[in-house]
Amino acid sequence: MPPPSDIVKVAIEWPGANAQLIEIDQKKPLSSIVREVCDGWSLSGAEQFALRYADGPQLYITEQSRCDIKNGTILRLAISPARAARQLLERIQSHGIDARLEALKELAKLSADPTFAAEFINMEGIGTLARLVESGTHFGEMLAFTLTAFLELMDHGIVSWDLLSLSFIKQIAGYVNQPMVDVSILQRSLAILESMVLNSHSLYHRVAQEITVGQLIGHLQVSNQEIQTYAIALINALFLKAPEDRRQAECTNPLDQQLTEMASTLAQKHLRSIILNHIIRGNRPIKAEMAHQLYVLQVLTFNLLEERMMTKMDPNDQAQRDIIFELRRIAFDGENDTAGTEKRKAMYTKDYKMLGFTNHVNPAMDFTQTPPGMLALDNMLYLAKLHQDTYIRIVLENSSREDKHECPFGRCAIELTRMLCEILQVGELPNEGCNDYHPMFFTHDRAWEEFFCVCIQLLNKTWKEMRATAEDFNKVMQVVREQITRALAMKPVSLDQLKSKLRTLSYSEILRLRQTERMSQDDFQSPPIIELRERIQPEILELIKQQRLNRLCEGSCFRKLGNRRRQEKFWFCRLSLNHKVLHYGDLDESPQGEVPFELLSDKIPVSDVKSVVTGKDCPHMKEKSALKQNKEVLELAFSVFYDPDETLNFVAPNKYEYCIWTDGLCALLGREMGSDLTRSDLDTLINMEMKLRLLDLENITIPEAPPPVPKEPSSYNFTYNYS
Repeated sequence: MPPPSDIVKVAIEWPGANAQLIEIDQKKPLSSIVREVCDGWSLSGAEQFALRYADGPQLYITEQSRCDIKNGTILRLAISPARAARQLLERIQSHGIDARLEALKELAKLSADPTFAAEFINMEGIGTLARLVESGTHFGEMLAFTLTAFLELMDHGIVSWDLLSLSFIKQIAGYVNQPMVDVSILQRSLAILESMVLNSHSLYHRVAQEITVGQLIGHLQVSNQEIQTYAIALINALFLKAPEDRRQAECTNPLDQQLTEMASTLAQKHLRSIILNHIIRGNRPIKAEMAHQLYVLQVLTFNLLEERMMTKMDPNDQAQRDIIFELRRIAFDGENDTAGTEKRKAMYTKDYKMLGFTNHVNPAMDFTQTPPGMLALDNMLYLAKLHQDTYIRIVLENSSREDKHECPFGRCAIELTRMLCEILQVGELPNEGCNDYHPMFFTHDRAWEEFFCVCIQLLNKTWKEMRATAEDFNKVMQVVREQITRALAMKPVSLDQLKSKLRTLSYSEILRLRQTERMSQDDFQSPPIIELRERIQPEILELIKQQRLNRLCEGSCFRKLGNRRRQEKFWFCRLSLNHKVLHYGDLDESPQGEVPFELLSDKIPVSDVKSVVTGKDCPHMKEKSALKQNKEVLELAFSVFYDPDETLNFVAPNKYEYCIWTDGLCALLGREMGSDLTRSDLDTLINMEMKLRLLDLENITIPEAPPPVPKEPSSYNFTYNYS
């Protein structure tokens, strides 16, 4: 007969004594259980004690968290959080340096516990730590542990960052600006400044007065990638929270600015060069968090284009109309021919038609739709001035074609700009956990405009290859979008490499790729083949289920959410070999390979699992803030509900792992798998088996048959024996 669900068998340790093996009745108050444990060792003052986990983070157990205790857990009797906080606060303020250092070490460790943190903060502990920092008398290890404890305490969100004084901010900024400072102190100082900027509008202005991008550039040239990551994270925070007028400089007339980039400063150009040479092209592989920060910087940089993208052209603005006149002049009048403009006004309509504008009489009307707004005109002017030969060749080449085969430069440039904004998600917030940065955008000060110039030449080339007419405009744009997205997926490291990859993706190659993909999906549509497909589908689906369950037995590593700092925390989950128990536990770092069951302290019987939910229905997604609740995280989130009313919350590292785990859990519960990856696996394997059967092949062994959709390698290893 199984034990009652509200009885948990645990072991409790106390220094210098034999462990007690007891049964905890979850219906009894926690204080009564602590009193019984104290009586077992003849300890008085039970109210001064509490229970903590002996392994892992060693968190205190509260009435709210006691339900997480599992059978076989090892606990430890410890002094209560309030007593521990009081003692540490007294020791921190003592005069003995050694005693103070030991207290700060212990405080840095305990501050991660929310129960202890609440007690320490209620005793004005954060103010005490802030004053220690402001005094400037702490150095080395003592200062490092002080900053660690401060950051851990503030990370719980119990008190507002706005309470910090200007003196404290100046002291922290001073550690960042010092030429020689301990690495651990520098890391924590950068993390504290980042949290200040992200969590307080008023503190942003104070931090911005003390720290500039130019001062942070030096930290990007060191060999320590963690310091580089912290520095870029702070730069991104300053960039993200900067007022619009500081993020983007106003330009009165682009013609008078010699095409100076709208939001470019000397420091930003220098920053790009440093990142390219010391990080992207450095000698060390780029870790996940650094890749994420580079992605965030890339997104924020492209978001500077949003204002121009959403600005309509004013047909009555002479300065803006002058840009269109300049495009016409460069294409048709020659560089030195400035006379005779009045005489040629009657020919402007013809010229604007040759330039490919939709509105031949007043082309300014072509730029009144947003997006792309004035951004399209900026791109066209950049091409005309910086790549004049290319611009003139495109315009004149099309003006000499038959009318029906003419590629309208103006219309193409406007639509291409809109497309590039969609592909690169201009104006959208960065996705948490996304690492999709493109190295080539860090190789040029005007990467956006140069990217446009490459793509407009591609569009003109594809138009010719397709022998397109005006009626084919949308078809051409679809092919060009596919060419660009396929090339970007190859992660070219430079614009030259992008051009090379685009040359291989000609229109004929796109047709070939489409045909290949279509054949893999749409083979065998005749009625007999459809009947065969339906007959073998259950068998193949069962193979996929077994593969999913095998992957769950291998286990996966997941990143913990809610950690605003750069140190990543992980946990691992895997299914027992008999498919009856889910084992999971926290890890200090991302594992290399399989994690043994012995290292996973927690477990859930599969028989207790009630349901699996995904996306916005997950409890941890409902609790996330609006900024973090972005589309990508929602698409990777899932939760397991199990008795009694508990949840285990996941955010998969990628779409592939998400499909593996949700499919596998559904298979465990005897429910139908429905992910895109399952559909792809099913189609691939069914088509493969049908081909083999139709060819009348016997005893065929297929060592690996990964599905075409996921980027990660699959672990299929199916053996087919057909008779």
